[in-house]
Amino acid sequence: MFDLSGKTALVTGGSRGIGKAAAQILARQGARVILTYVRDVEAAQRTVQGIESEGGRAEAEKLDTSDFAASEAGVSAIAKRAGALDILVANAGISIDALLLRLRASDLDAVLNVNLKGALGCAQAAIKPMMKVRAGRIIFVSSVVGQAGNAGQVAYAASKAALLGAAKSLAREYASRNITVNAVAPGYVETDMTAALDPKQREAMLAGVPLARPAHADEVGAAIAFLASAEAAYITGQVLAVNGGMYM
Repeated sequence: MFDLSGKTALVTGGSRGIGKAAAQILARQGARVILTYVRDVEAAQRTVQGIESEGGRAEAEKLDTSDFAASEAGVSAIAKRAGALDILVANAGISIDALLLRLRASDLDAVLNVNLKGALGCAQAAIKPMMKVRAGRIIFVSSVVGQAGNAGQVAYAASKAALLGAAKSLAREYASRNITVNAVAPGYVETDMTAALDPKQREAMLAGVPLARPAHADEVGAAIAFLASAEAAYITGQVLAVNGGMYM
C-alpha cells in the first residue's frame, strides 16, 4: 500500500481496537512500530507477536497518557531509546458518558486529561525530534462525535472536537519544518467497546449510517497509514472522516 520502510512509528493505545489495527498496518508497510499500553501488557504483547509473525518489527512500551507531563516525558524517553520518531499516532482515549447535568467534574477531568492533554503531551515530545530532521507525521484519532456531537457524551465530544482544533493549529505552527498534522475521525467502528452495546443501541447507531454497517478497525488503520505516508505529504490540517456517511 505505502512504503514506510526506515520509519519509526509510535502508536498510543496500540494494544487493541483502532490502535492495534493502525500498528499492524504501519508495520506491514515497513515501519518499526512502538505501541503503548497502560495496564494490559498481555494484549500489547499479543499484538507485538502478531506483527512479528508477519515479518514486521514491533515493541510494546508502557505509557501513562492520563496527563500532559507524563505523556511528554514518556514519549521523550521512548524517542530517545528508539533513536528516531517519524510518525506519531495519538490514539489513546477513554469515554465516560453522561448528560451534562449528571456529569461529575472528576469524570470531565479524566476524559480531558487522556483524550486531549495526553495527546498534546505526546505531540509536544514527538515534535522535538521531528524538527531536528525537518520531517514528521502527527495523526490524532478524533471521532465523528467530535464533529457532530452526541447526547450523553458531552465530555467525550468536547475532547475529540478539541483535537480537531489542535491539529489545525499545530499544522500551521510546524508546516515550515515539513511536519504534517492531521486527524482521523472514525464513526461507528466494530471494536471491543462497541461490541458491548446492546442490540437496540447498535440498531440505533446503524440507522444513522448510510452504508448500513460499522467500520472495520482496519479501515481506520488504512486511513492512518495513508496520512503517515509520503503520498500524503501535501495534506496537513485536515480531518479524514471514516464514518460510512454518518456525518457529512
